[in-house]
Amino acid sequence: MVLDVVLALASALECLLEGVAFAHELGLPGAVGGLVGVPAGASLVLRRRWPVAVVLVSIAITPAEMGFLISVVGLYTLAASEVARRITVVLAAASFAGTVIVALARFHQDVATGAYHPGLWPAIAFAVVMALGVTAPPLLLGLYVGARRRLVESLRERADGLERELSLLAERAEERAEWARNEERTRIAREMHDVVAHRVSLMVVHSAALQAVALKDPEKASRNAALVGDMGRQALTELREMLGVLRTSSSEAAAPAPARAAAGPERLAAVAAVAAARVRGAAGEAAGDAADGGPSLEGLEHLVDQSREAGMVVELTVHGDQRSYAPHVEQTAYRVVQEALTNVHKHAPGAKAVVRLAHRGAEVALQVENGPSDGEQPGAGLPSGGNGLVGMRERVTALGGVFVSGPTDAGGFRVSAVIPDAA
Repeated sequence: MVLDVVLALASALECLLEGVAFAHELGLPGAVGGLVGVPAGASLVLRRRWPVAVVLVSIAITPAEMGFLISVVGLYTLAASEVARRITVVLAAASFAGTVIVALARFHQDVATGAYHPGLWPAIAFAVVMALGVTAPPLLLGLYVGARRRLVESLRERADGLERELSLLAERAEERAEWARNEERTRIAREMHDVVAHRVSLMVVHSAALQAVALKDPEKASRNAALVGDMGRQALTELREMLGVLRTSSSEAAAPAPARAAAGPERLAAVAAVAAARVRGAAGEAAGDAADGGPSLEGLEHLVDQSREAGMVVELTVHGDQRSYAPHVEQTAYRVVQEALTNVHKHAPGAKAVVRLAHRGAEVALQVENGPSDGEQPGAGLPSGGNGLVGMRERVTALGGVFVSGPTDAGGFRVSAVIPDAA
């Protein structure tokens, strides 16, 4: 605004002086030229808001040989503004034509004398050169500045857009990381439940049997005590393996910390990579890596034998040709049978259980069914958190399988799962 006011004052002073001189040439009072020139020159203060009007005023006062500053600044502002190019070309042509006419008239008036009469073409060449000198530089400079300004604005808009996209990506990465952390906590809780609940449940069952037969059958009591010790050691071994996996996962998750200190896309890439890795792990793909050396279908017979040693009548039947599956598929199948047998120990002491395993072309099917409790064996008093069936369902559905559980018509309970082969 300060610049526009200074330019408007300078233009008004210029038009005042030129208007007074032009009025004297016409034989009019100088005040008339001043009254016309001052408002016309002062209109330059409106050049940013109405550049077309300012150029029209400069064209209108061109015949009076006024407004050199308003003409130059007005053309520059018009070319640099967002006015349509057609309007800019028309007004620039009108200003050029007006300047040519005025320069041609002034050339004949000042140069032509009684002894010297220049030709038409020299006069036209002089007028065209004068008009180009007045109109071309501000017009070209305005076009350049306008194009550069639009380019800078577009680059700024793109930068703002990229910043918003990066911010959105960071928010999504944080959301995915939070979701992955929740999934990881659920998976860890499920693993802890599977590892501890079954072993401890059998230990409690054997301890109850040990207490019952300690005085009557010392040999059987000794075997039960050995079984309790073996199961306790197995539980501790599995817990150590799980804690080792958790420590390894924690160290790997902390590895990209230097990358998080980087700015912009590198930091977002590091966050997204950690989130994606955790999402894949929660979905079950990383479960196979964590389960290397873990339980598999080959240990199913040993699992059933443990329940038999605890006094449960368990029947295991296998259908189809035995083959291997992906590690996380075999681990999930093993855990389903393990948790189902644990539930039988808890809720149906003395009931018979049937474990069925079927190897199919593209999937493995499991079913664990038990009859009603015979009522003769007292319950071991095992607590139940209600997470066993939930954990089994989560495991199976995470691999794209189907899980169904519910009571049978005979008063027992049935657990069924079909897990696709992900080999």
